[in-house]
Amino acid sequence: MSKFTTSDAVSNASGNEPFSSILEKSLSRRALTRGGLSAALAALAGVSLSACGGSDDEVIPPAPAPTPPPKLALGFQSLPVSMTDGCVVPAGYVAHVLAPWGTPFNDNAAPWDRGGNNSSNDLLNSAGMHHDGLHFFPLEGSSTEGLLAINYEYIDEKALHPNGPTLVDGKRPAEEVRKEINGHGVGVIHIRRADGKWNVVKNSKYNRRFTSATPMSLAGPIRGTASVKTPYSPTGTLVRGTNNNCGNGFTPWGTYLTAEENWYACFVNKAPAADRPKSQVRMEIPSASGRYKWETAAGDATEQQGEFARFDITPTGADATKDWRNEANAFGYLVEIDPYDPTSIATKRTAMGRFSHEGAAYGKPEAGKPLAFYTGDDKRFEYIYRFVSEAVWDPLDANRVDRLAVGAKYMDKGTLYVARFDADGAGEWLPLSENAKGKDGRTLKEEFGSLEGILINTRGAADFVGATPMDRPEWTMTHPVNGDVYLTLTNNTSRNAAAGTNAPNPRLNNANGHIVRWHDEPGSNKFRWDIFVFGSNATGAADVNRSGLTAENQFASPDGLGIDPRGILWILTDNGIDGGRNNDVAKATNDQMLAVIPGALADSKGVGPAINKDNQGDLRRFFVGPNEAEITGFAFTPDLKSVFINIQHPVNWPAYDTEDATKANTGDKVRPRSSTVVIQKTDGTAIGV
Repeated sequence: MSKFTTSDAVSNASGNEPFSSILEKSLSRRALTRGGLSAALAALAGVSLSACGGSDDEVIPPAPAPTPPPKLALGFQSLPVSMTDGCVVPAGYVAHVLAPWGTPFNDNAAPWDRGGNNSSNDLLNSAGMHHDGLHFFPLEGSSTEGLLAINYEYIDEKALHPNGPTLVDGKRPAEEVRKEINGHGVGVIHIRRADGKWNVVKNSKYNRRFTSATPMSLAGPIRGTASVKTPYSPTGTLVRGTNNNCGNGFTPWGTYLTAEENWYACFVNKAPAADRPKSQVRMEIPSASGRYKWETAAGDATEQQGEFARFDITPTGADATKDWRNEANAFGYLVEIDPYDPTSIATKRTAMGRFSHEGAAYGKPEAGKPLAFYTGDDKRFEYIYRFVSEAVWDPLDANRVDRLAVGAKYMDKGTLYVARFDADGAGEWLPLSENAKGKDGRTLKEEFGSLEGILINTRGAADFVGATPMDRPEWTMTHPVNGDVYLTLTNNTSRNAAAGTNAPNPRLNNANGHIVRWHDEPGSNKFRWDIFVFGSNATGAADVNRSGLTAENQFASPDGLGIDPRGILWILTDNGIDGGRNNDVAKATNDQMLAVIPGALADSKGVGPAINKDNQGDLRRFFVGPNEAEITGFAFTPDLKSVFINIQHPVNWPAYDTEDATKANTGDKVRPRSSTVVIQKTDGTAIGV
């Protein structure tokens, strides 16, 4: 998530049950865990065939005991805290800056200008601002060449424009706005490793930019409905752009998912409060002006109709094809991109819900069973969602080249669910379908009219069925061996006595955040859950530092999340302005990435959510970023020898005279540039072990 937040106000007024009355009883319970990664691997190693044939008297010698697999262990020492304008990595590692903001993708862009004089066309053909989620897509399985898909979440107007943003007679200059629009979105970059360094392959056919003005397709139940018909697309099948792309995901068939998070702040509806749709109120679409005032700029009415006016969604015409009232209804989705096909069009998968998406992770695929995706809604007191495909998984689809057609198969038809966490360690996925009943016994169809109405106001539908309000649900990730799903809950300082606590969010004034995880029960909408780790400063009181963190692994505001194929969990933090002003960890260290080898989900046997401190016993600090920067994005090469992460909104980094990410600026302040950092071992072996 970016530094920007619309307000500290809470838009969720559903009053869904907080469970606070039974919290402490639940938290006092502890239970044994079912086996973790090492146990799962040992079980696989011990599988053998039973004897066949022979007589009843035949003596079968016992099979030799299987050799247990080597125990997975972290191979670095936890870093000390750091507060400098440089990155810090463990001994034996190097970190290099790759493709910072303004890096040209092709010859249509001028080199990045230190003084801020690049044009909107330069930004259309260069790396955007404020790198966030990312993923590495290998070319032909290579670990030294591939495509890096990167989100560019938002823009800093003071850094983007040489003299800051301007407003003349209440209007923004068109060129400034075009620069801002092109600074947003997603990039696909062809990169190659040679002589130990990764570099951009300039002018590659794969290099692409998707901005807040790029034409995109709408797919799923919202496509073609009255809710998304506009002057630009009277048929309701297209939309221009994707905004505020924060977390991300990827699919088993090789496509990228980018999540639209704070998109709503770019729009404005000036109509009286009573006349604004409930879905817009629930999403907090502004009523005075958009975040950047894009709607005030003047475009070319004949050739670029609605270029800027579309951000003002106040109804003015006779119907939706005469004004832009529906423009915002085409935002708030997961967007699928095929990085391997430069001719493909990005596609918004509307069946997966409309809200402030923060990433998406698919569940462990099983042949012949539906495929599930999990995603959080990054806002205080919002919800966790699961989408289950109508189609069952066919492993052959992983190798198809018509990747967006595969995406349509699994992501355009299915059922969207929202999570209810019960205080006994159980939970249930509540369907957001027309016939599902709400808390008052009425169906969602009776309340919202149709599936179209449910999806357009996904938050309202989740309120209606009684989902559990959470502390800013962000990134999700699935364990590759046991299928447990992890989700970061970044923080929630608005959780006060009036709001109350609940079982999965048990701390008032939650400035530090925590990580929750669950495991779906096969063949049902039930799941079991526990709290994996609580963020805290090392000296926090027992009720705050519930996971027993020390100076070597204290952290707060978990945000990004990754699990590599070996089962190492990587946690990335975002104290930033929102969390940093409220927690003590940010006063001790810059944002960081930590690693831990987790045990499996604790089974509380129905007596409450278990919290097993043994899971965090070896949590270690692997990376510390520069001052005020969020650490976000996570991707490995297939050989696990290079890991890519992003540095977002630094204040005085990187150093201009080197690609070494660890060099700290100690002199005059530089114009900061968000960037990808690639980390490798000096001996060329796998990261982390």
